[in-house]
Amino acid sequence: MELSDKESRTLCRIGDRPTSDVVVRIRTQEGRDDWIYCHSHILVDKCKYFADRLSDSWPTCQILDSRNCVEVYCEESDFDHYIVILRLFYITSDVTVADIGSVKNALAILRVAIHLVCPQIVSTCVGYLEAVPWDESEEEEILKVIPGMGSQAEAVLARLQPVNPLAVVKIFISAIQFATSSPPSSMNDLKVSSQEQLEYLLTEDDDAPLLTADDEIKMEAKLCVNRLLMRFVNLVDSLVGDLQESMAEAGKIELFQAYLNDLSWASQIVTKLEISSDFVLTWVETSVKIVKVAEEACRESSLQIQVKVLEIAVKVLEAIGYGTLILPTMKRLQMVKVWLPFVRLVKPSVDSFASDDDNDMLLKSNDELWQSLESAFVSMILALPSSDQAEILTDWFENKQIRYPDLTEAFEVWCYRSKVAKRRLALLDENDLTPNRV
Repeated sequence: MELSDKESRTLCRIGDRPTSDVVVRIRTQEGRDDWIYCHSHILVDKCKYFADRLSDSWPTCQILDSRNCVEVYCEESDFDHYIVILRLFYITSDVTVADIGSVKNALAILRVAIHLVCPQIVSTCVGYLEAVPWDESEEEEILKVIPGMGSQAEAVLARLQPVNPLAVVKIFISAIQFATSSPPSSMNDLKVSSQEQLEYLLTEDDDAPLLTADDEIKMEAKLCVNRLLMRFVNLVDSLVGDLQESMAEAGKIELFQAYLNDLSWASQIVTKLEISSDFVLTWVETSVKIVKVAEEACRESSLQIQVKVLEIAVKVLEAIGYGTLILPTMKRLQMVKVWLPFVRLVKPSVDSFASDDDNDMLLKSNDELWQSLESAFVSMILALPSSDQAEILTDWFENKQIRYPDLTEAFEVWCYRSKVAKRRLALLDENDLTPNRV
C-alpha cells in the first residue's frame, strides 16, 4: 500500500541518515559548513529551489553524486535559518505562526524562504508579520528588509503606507470634536490622549505635519474650540456671581480646572492652525472675571489653577504684544492692567512654595513661562502711548514686586524716546513747513 505524503513525512525525520537519499550542504564564505541528511521527495514538494536542483533538467544532474548532495552557499547571518527552513519542511501539517516565534525570526525565515522559493512558508511569514504588533526597532528592521524582498512581501508594508488624505481629515475632525467635548471624568485619559495626538499630527519635527490645514479643517477646529470657550465663559460667569459660595463647591472648581487644561491645549492648536483670533478676543473679554476667580482660588491655595491660567494668558498676551492680533489701545492697556497685578500675585507664591510632590514641583520649574510673560509685557507696554507707559513704569518702581516682571528694557526705551521726542517732533514740524519743490 502506497503511503500518503503526510504519512511518508511522519516516517521520515530530518537528519535520519539510513532513510535519507540526499544531503543538503549549507556553507558560508567564512568556512561554516553543515551537512543535513534529508529526503528528496520532501524537499521537492516544499521548495522549488530544491525541486529544480534535484530535477533531471538541472545542468549538473548527470555528474556523479550531484543529485545526492546539494550545496547551498549563504551569508553567515542566514546560516541558522537555512537549517530552520529545512526543519520546517518536515512538519507534518502546514507551517503555522506558532512555528515562527517572533518578528525577528519571521524576517530571517522569510528572507531565506523567498530565496529558496517556498510559497507556503513565505505566506505564513507574511501573514505573521502582518498580524503581530511591532516595536520601533522591529519596524525599522522591517523597513530595511521587506522592500528588497519583492512583491511577495509587500503586503507587510500595508500598515506603513501613507494614509489617504481624506481619511486623515475625517479622523482629525472626529478626534477634535471629542477632544474639545466634556466627557465624564472616567474618560479624561482618553480625551488627553486624543489631544496629545492631535497636537502631534500638526507638529513639524523631523517629519512634516501629517495634516495640511485647509479651510475645512480650520473651520471645524474653530467651531469646536469656540464651543469649548463658551462653556468655559458660562462657568466663569456662574462662579463670579457668588465667589465665596462657588469656591465651596468642589465640583465647580474641578470643572474650572478641567476647562483650563483643555484651553491650554486648545491655545496650542489654534496657534498652529493660525485661527487664534476668536480665542484671543474671548479671553480678552473675559479676563477680568477669570482673574477674579483665579485670585479667589489663590486664597484657597490652589496654585496649580493660577499657573494654568497664566499658561493660557501668556499665549494671549504674546498674540497681542507681537501683533498677531491687532487690538485698540484701550484694550491693550486694559490687558496690561488686568494681568500685570495677577502675575505679581502668583509669582512670589510659586517661588516660596515648598513641596515634595512631583506635580507641585513642576510649578517652580517652569522658567520659560515667566520669561515669556515678561517679554510679552515689555512688548505690550512699549506699544502703548508714552503717558500710559509712564504710569505703568511708575507703578513698577513703587511696587514691592519690582524684581518681577523686570521692566528695565521698557524703562530704558521709554527714557530714550522721551528724551529725543522734542527733537524728533521739531524736525517733523520743520519738514512740514518746508515748501514742496518741483
